[in-house]
Amino acid sequence: MSAIWFYFLIINCFAFFTMKRDKRKAEKHQYRISEKTLWLLAWIGGATGSTAGMFLFRHKTKHASFRIGFPFLMIIQLAIVIYIVV
Repeated sequence: MSAIWFYFLIINCFAFFTMKRDKRKAEKHQYRISEKTLWLLAWIGGATGSTAGMFLFRHKTKHASFRIGFPFLMIIQLAIVIYIVV
């Protein structure tokens, strides 16, 4: 069970800092991280980190697919993890 929590900790930290990195690249008008990559990180378990990064860094908040999709995916992932662990 601890391996599941460790995985989710790592993937969510990675997703969080990826959102931060993409925001900084956007501010500097540099080559960006693709939306496909951001979604992939969220789908493989990083939705909580992606959501937190999105709102904390105010990044992708104008896109309804991110603003609605990331929190929705986060709720589903948390429910699955709680179901598996409990």
